[in-house]
Amino acid sequence: MKFQCASCGLRINSLHFKKSGLMNPKLTSICDICITRGLNPANFENKVVQDVALVMLYGYEGKKTESNKLTKEEFLISSDKRKQYESFIQDYDSNEVAQQQISQKDFNHAIINSEDGIINYVPGNNVDFAINMQKLGLTINFSLNELDYIDREQIRRKYNYRCQYCGRKGTSVDHKDPVSLSQNNDKDNLILSCSECNRIKSNMPYKLFIELNDRLTVVNKKLVQYENTLANLKEEFSQAKRDLAGQVHLRGVINDPELNAMRKQNKKLHDAIDSLQSDYDSLRHTRKEYFEAGWKLAKENKDLDII
Repeated sequence: MKFQCASCGLRINSLHFKKSGLMNPKLTSICDICITRGLNPANFENKVVQDVALVMLYGYEGKKTESNKLTKEEFLISSDKRKQYESFIQDYDSNEVAQQQISQKDFNHAIINSEDGIINYVPGNNVDFAINMQKLGLTINFSLNELDYIDREQIRRKYNYRCQYCGRKGTSVDHKDPVSLSQNNDKDNLILSCSECNRIKSNMPYKLFIELNDRLTVVNKKLVQYENTLANLKEEFSQAKRDLAGQVHLRGVINDPELNAMRKQNKKLHDAIDSLQSDYDSLRHTRKEYFEAGWKLAKENKDLDII
């Protein structure tokens, strides 16, 4: 859920309007960035937040109103810059590594300094998140993986170049507990995966990923079958193309009944490979969505609150 701040005009995640850690949580008429600025929610009307607080039995910190419109006509942030700030704040809200290294308070102060022109920079929509952070004086270390080539090669040989999650060929040395969060480069925290499983797992807790993956024993075996079969068929097709090219060279002609028959056969093999590749890609996509849904539901299951 998103609310619009009655002070700066930003439409951002409702968490920025929630005062937690209280017996009775409260929603505020303005966002936490404006509160960090020193503004008082009691001076601002925000009917939408007021109504949501009433329905959810939350406290409300703001000026009470019956009007559905924000009375403030001019917000702190001009309309042409709001989208940029909103996008940047959303990036921070969804980045666990950033939140681990940069506190909400420091982040809010950087936003305020940018809004007030103390820092002469407005986060860009098409600019990398790390660069936006750096331009605002917030430095994040995304390179916490300190493994050298020898360590990586030892892990690859230990697991015989096989992904320990799905069984396909793999060369990606993966941290069981994500290094971006744990900063743990110890060898007992390392395992081998294929690039696909590595991307899917991302910052997912190892225990959850294994729990979800253990339900896909048959699916993972199918992935291995697809990989092996496609590799063999593609090699067969490459050989058939080489045979055709050799015959064309020997005969010195392009159009020939036997050569055309070889071309037709190659076309059929190519169509079969394309069809099998499509089935393989479809299964991989479904498996990826399964993990994404499992992780999202696991997060939702931790907290009963919807704000």
